[in-house]
Amino acid sequence: MIRFTVILGLLVVLARPALAVKVADITRISGQRTNVLSGLGLVFGLKGTGDGGDFSPAIKPLAVMLSKYADPSTIRELANVQNVALVSVTATIPEEGARNGDRLDCYVTSIGKAASLKSGRLFVIPLLGPNGQPWINGEPFALAEGQVELEDPTAPNVGVVKKGAVMEQNVEPEGMQSGVFELVLEGPAAGWVTANGIATVINGAEGLKDQSVAVAKNAKTVIVTIPKEEREHPDAFISRIQRLPVPPQLLNTEARVVINSKSGSIIMTGDVEISPVVISFKGLTITAVNPPPVPTPRTPVTTEKSVVAMDTTGTGGAKLNDLLTVFDQLKVPSEDRITIIKELHKTGKLHAKLITE
Repeated sequence: MIRFTVILGLLVVLARPALAVKVADITRISGQRTNVLSGLGLVFGLKGTGDGGDFSPAIKPLAVMLSKYADPSTIRELANVQNVALVSVTATIPEEGARNGDRLDCYVTSIGKAASLKSGRLFVIPLLGPNGQPWINGEPFALAEGQVELEDPTAPNVGVVKKGAVMEQNVEPEGMQSGVFELVLEGPAAGWVTANGIATVINGAEGLKDQSVAVAKNAKTVIVTIPKEEREHPDAFISRIQRLPVPPQLLNTEARVVINSKSGSIIMTGDVEISPVVISFKGLTITAVNPPPVPTPRTPVTTEKSVVAMDTTGTGGAKLNDLLTVFDQLKVPSEDRITIIKELHKTGKLHAKLITE
């Protein structure tokens, strides 16, 4: 009963009308992108699982650091050190940027022969900025420091320092130039149909007859010009554009089939067509009973087929959805369904872009 309730609830949710896709759902403003800060540092406090004194790439920076604190030591004197590891450190600035004082998670990865970073602590280090920029006005982009936590016990050479990177600089998305910005279509949404559709929606909403606010530059980019009267404070205009709904008929209608062999999932978009084809595959049998029994509601007559002729429309073709329905009737396993779909694509009978994951 619980299972039935869950399934029924899911069907109710799926039956609801879909909300309109907004411009902001399938685009991003050019310049709004993640950036990675990076650096090399030392993790201390390891319980004998460090790089060891014979790993000079770790011992040399340790000796340099000690000299800065008025405790000069030679590499030979540090030969028995086992509690230090040399690590790479990275922190990702989100698309919306980061301000001075913001804290980001940073990830540390051993680049030596350390067996584990468990119980270690990252010593404070400066992080290089985007494009390898080391400093701005004499200050680093960020400083990283803190206790290392292992997210995956089976990978002890990789850890995270939660909120360990403190921003010392402001890193903001690139600004627009001359009152113009670009809308970049995200991954699957990219295509001339959608790009032109977004430009059409924007121009229609602004109600300009003599000029176009938006123009599709290519299948992935729409150039938007901010009206002169709104360029000093463009926030309201940009917000208005991002909230615009894009009608389904203006979205990319490219037929695609996405297959995940590991999970056995098959996801279709658009009306995926199949040319006339006959499919015969392993594990399917034909069963006949003579004389045929009289069907009743409790004992209906069932027919099993090992050959499926696909032409459900009667016009010389079929939809992939029709084939999946037949698969359900014949109880074809997911791995066999995937194999058949791949073969259809290979022979040119499946008219869609096939994406395997």
